[in-house]
Amino acid sequence: MCCKYQSLQFLCCVCSILIMMEKGDPSQKLYTRMRLWEFPDQYIVEPTDGSCGPCLEISRVDGSVKLIDEVPECSSVRVPKIQKIFGVIGILKLLSGSYVLVITDRECVGSYFGHPIFKVSLMKFFPCNQSLKNSTAEQKNMEAQFSALLNVVERTPGLYFSYDVNIILSAQRLHDLGDESKMLPLWRQADPRFVWNNYMMEQLIDNKLEPFLLPVVQGSFHNFQAAIGKDIIDVTLIARRCNRRAGTRMWRRGADSDGFVANFVESEQIIQLKGYTASFVQVRGSIPLLWNQIVDLTYKPKFEIVRIIEAPRVVERHYLDLRKKYGNVLSIDLVNKHGGEGRLSEKFANAMQHVAGDDVKYLHFDFHHICGHVHFELLSILYDQIEDFFIKNRYFLLNEKGEKVELQLGVLRTNCIDCLDRTNVTQSMLGRKMLEFQLRRLGTFDAEESISSHPNLDESFKLLWANHGDDISIQYSGTPALKGDFVRCGHRTAQGILADGCNALTRYYLNNFVDGTKQDAVDLSQGHYIPSVSRDIKSSSQKGSIETKASFPLALALILTGLFFAMLSLRKVRHDFRSLLYAMVWASISLGIAAFVRANGRMFCNRPSLHQSRR
Repeated sequence: MCCKYQSLQFLCCVCSILIMMEKGDPSQKLYTRMRLWEFPDQYIVEPTDGSCGPCLEISRVDGSVKLIDEVPECSSVRVPKIQKIFGVIGILKLLSGSYVLVITDRECVGSYFGHPIFKVSLMKFFPCNQSLKNSTAEQKNMEAQFSALLNVVERTPGLYFSYDVNIILSAQRLHDLGDESKMLPLWRQADPRFVWNNYMMEQLIDNKLEPFLLPVVQGSFHNFQAAIGKDIIDVTLIARRCNRRAGTRMWRRGADSDGFVANFVESEQIIQLKGYTASFVQVRGSIPLLWNQIVDLTYKPKFEIVRIIEAPRVVERHYLDLRKKYGNVLSIDLVNKHGGEGRLSEKFANAMQHVAGDDVKYLHFDFHHICGHVHFELLSILYDQIEDFFIKNRYFLLNEKGEKVELQLGVLRTNCIDCLDRTNVTQSMLGRKMLEFQLRRLGTFDAEESISSHPNLDESFKLLWANHGDDISIQYSGTPALKGDFVRCGHRTAQGILADGCNALTRYYLNNFVDGTKQDAVDLSQGHYIPSVSRDIKSSSQKGSIETKASFPLALALILTGLFFAMLSLRKVRHDFRSLLYAMVWASISLGIAAFVRANGRMFCNRPSLHQSRR
């Protein structure tokens, strides 16, 4: 009888193992350290973290991949280069070959539920395009231009990953994963919206290369610890950027026809205290209408709303998706009531009438009119208006035993025009309110106590949200966030206002002369543009045309030269009346060049050259 029982137990264990293998055995961990062997005809990725798993072979001829048992033998003819790497991000196929992207350096930036979190410090593309030798001159030229975009992709900021835990899911969604889902590899558990390398992993997924499938998220990760009396609080703030309408500030605005919006970011604030874990999620995203701003060298290009008749349908799709993923939604619109922003806000408010109800609410708060440029403490007016929703929809809370005590039932969706500066100031205020609310719930704060009464906690919390805002802003606009001095210091400073001016000018330059190429690189890496022989790069200039000779630096140099001579002539006016004439001539030349640049703004802008098309 005993033998039969043991045999039955053995069979059950075998069945369990087989089921786990079928669903993705969690014991099959991702490789954490690897060695890249560069042979003349192949790349070999060998695990060096003590794993006994197979190696990955990538052909340098056609980019095909497969698993092999060991590294091939070296010879005097096949002398490999060897490099240490920390992950394979994916493979990108271009016209005449493929390119494999790997992590060549990483930095540990903290932990998420006890597991280390890493930031990508360096990554590099390795070409598998030996077939390019037999390509035509035109194809080689096109491939060279695509390869230049890969150099931009290599410099993508703010990429994070973990080998052990799904950083791409919020604490609530991670806890709610069923037992079967928890058995799956990390990439299968993850929310595809936030997997930055989702497209580049496709070839690895098709070949079932599980130990090499490392999901990466773009966003931000910061944390700190502070003492509150005898208690130690651990605070973490994570941003997760959506890949559905990814891009740069002026080149990706509004929504697409499916309701996915530009600069959509999920921000999660997590605290751990007295054995409890609390999580609070907010989201930001562009106004969900079909609108854009065409870069034309003006400081603020005009807002263009297109296909306004489709606005209700697009808005409905956007908020239907939010309701499915987050529950109730309160949409806070921070844009101005006048000018171009006002017209956009009016269309947004009208479209929201079709979706507003018990589970979706809309609130407009004219940030600049109420708070101006310095009185951000008046955001308390906004909080008074949303307090009921804020308290009723709660936050996620686990007790010391890891049991659910509270669920977050809804989400605050905040937007201004860029979803960067006003949005981050507002979200940081809401994060502060929630932290105080949670600390009172856990008995750490009394009814009247606030974060500002604890200097160390207050300073660390401000810095946390300021860094968070800077990271998101750099990824979308190329500069740190404006109004960051208020988030850091609690008030506006002269130094902060001066820094905002410099950042605003930098944004202007980047939007007009850099972000077009960056947008092309984003579209290429995310699979929104797929190179093929039947499609080519749109020529941004023709040989002999004025566009090949005119450039913004040249135009700027001519304008400054003209103004310089105009100023010199003006200084001599009192001694020589003819100098006034010279000054007028030089000033006229400068104004003429400036007018020409303005009239031909798009010619000077570094606009995207790829035919935009979604997969």
